[in-house]
Amino acid sequence: MLHNYHTHTKRCNHAQGEDREYVENAVKNGLKTLGFSDHAPYLFPNTDYQSSFRMKTDLLFEYAESVRSLAKEYEKDIRILCGFELEYYPDFHAEEMAFLKQVSPDYLIMGQHVLNSELTKWISPRSNEDWTLCMYVTEVLAGLATGDFLYLAHPDLSGYDYSEEVMQQEYRRLCEGAKRMHIPLELNFLGVRSNRHYPDRRFFKIAAEVGNDIVLGVDAHSPDIVFDPASEQTARQWADELGFHIVEKLL
Repeated sequence: MLHNYHTHTKRCNHAQGEDREYVENAVKNGLKTLGFSDHAPYLFPNTDYQSSFRMKTDLLFEYAESVRSLAKEYEKDIRILCGFELEYYPDFHAEEMAFLKQVSPDYLIMGQHVLNSELTKWISPRSNEDWTLCMYVTEVLAGLATGDFLYLAHPDLSGYDYSEEVMQQEYRRLCEGAKRMHIPLELNFLGVRSNRHYPDRRFFKIAAEVGNDIVLGVDAHSPDIVFDPASEQTARQWADELGFHIVEKLL
């Protein structure tokens, strides 16, 4: 694997290590592209609310400056990109995009960890009721339709504790919508290496049938895992067995 676009930093409050350590381990292991995509600070208008699982709003410029400084320093060794992982909250998306555009990010990836928004009724995508999966897919497709996102991270985050009929119907709706918009779906290494409920072969069987493009995402939360050959082996084995297409380089 030569190109990874899913890398976090300690600013999100659940990762560790220094930015430079991520870069040095990527260079050491031969990566050609390292995309930082930490959880974006979210600008909720007219409130002092600060999320606990993303960087604070006052770290926006410091993050961008750190990543771009490293990009210049290591430009002969590796291509470093400055991006964000972001939820789509329709009531706040326009203001959020204007806020992030102050640092001209190279890309955004979508990771829909919360439904509705964090300010109203916080709904987990994994509420295990059929309607939450329907809501998850509807919100994800609306977000992707903005054209603001490079790809969809951990697309099967919402899980599988639903009726079989609804699970098949809704994940197929997600895959077909993403394909129409030419947006790749991520096979997430964090889920592989920590035995999470995602990624799941049932989802990627649907993606293979629909013909979605798949991107590999390390989802690194510590420098030592920027290079994850064991998870990559699992991902490529799935690609061989299920017949889906992996896009190696996006930017």
